[in-house]
Amino acid sequence: MTALSLDHRFVEGEDDAPVLLLLHGTGSNPDDILALGKELSPSSPMLAPAGPVSEHGAARWFRRLAEGVFDTEDVLFRAEQLAEFVLAARREYGLGDRRLVAAGFSNGANIAAAVTLLRPDVLTEAALFAAMLPVPDPPSRPLSGTRVFLSNGRQDPMAPLASSERLVALLRERSAEVTENWHHGGHQITLAGLEAARTWLTP
Repeated sequence: MTALSLDHRFVEGEDDAPVLLLLHGTGSNPDDILALGKELSPSSPMLAPAGPVSEHGAARWFRRLAEGVFDTEDVLFRAEQLAEFVLAARREYGLGDRRLVAAGFSNGANIAAAVTLLRPDVLTEAALFAAMLPVPDPPSRPLSGTRVFLSNGRQDPMAPLASSERLVALLRERSAEVTENWHHGGHQITLAGLEAARTWLTP
């Protein structure tokens, strides 16, 4: 398997805008998640890979054993796979050391959280929509200098509140800077969440 073996879309953008790493949710695809990028930072270059795991024909980022029960070993493997893909894509597309920000929804937010926790050398900024803790006890990595935005619904049946709050707590325990945006809805991206993410994206 080569480093750039993940199917993906790359969209050119302006040199002074951050590169967006866009990560789709279960059953979605790179073309769909590009719409989120256009809402967040329309002038940004956009890298949108496809989840490599198929669950009954639906693309995902890692296997799960049941609803809300993730295959921890596969999460760790896929996080490493995505991290190496990002490094290779920087070389392939001449991105050098430009600022790169991940933005993901649902399963895409979960893999972004996993890479943020496990490979801070690759990913130091992430906007997470409808995310939960991807692994129960991730290996400890210092996250000083890492920035995370999280927008979640307090009534989300697919990303339980306790798991999302644990993710926030774990990030802060490891010295990440976390901006929280909670809403009273379910598994969705809200207009208020998008607006808050745009503000966060311009530190």
